Amino acid sequence: MAYEITDKCNGCGACKKICPVEAISGERKNSHAIDRNACIECGACGRICPQSAVLDGLGKACIMKKRSQWDKPAFNPQVCMSCTICVETCPVSCLAMARLTDSPNLHEFPYLRNEKACLGCGFCSLDCPVAAVVMKVPDIVAAEKQAG
Repeated sequence: MAYEITDKCNGCGACKKICPVEAISGERKNSHAIDRNACIECGACGRICPQSAVLDGLGKACIMKKRSQWDKPAFNPQVCMSCTICVETCPVSCLAMARLTDSPNLHEFPYLRNEKACLGCGFCSLDCPVAAVVMKVPDIVAAEKQAG
């Protein structure tokens, strides 16, 4: 069931900008709408909406979250079978395959190539046939250590 925008919408356009399939239409400062036939139910519109004007497929109001708190995929190379399904299913192509640098294993494994582009939709996790992908909020402390 597709997401829906309610009359709480103030026309800010945040949802329209983030939608990976351009399923949202509307002019700035006017209420927006979601094309039910185009919506892939990724949930990004609901997580980005400052007005809580988006209902999920079950009719529940979505709550805005800071992008830094959106779930991101974490990959388990011990379980992963390198099938690339997760990479192929990503609606924004933010995943890629690469060899692990600290492993003699010749297989490539998925990784989050572009964290900023990730919508936190979880499609990669849902489609993984061996449950090698888990969605979780990135560890901000670990990220700061890597950057610093």
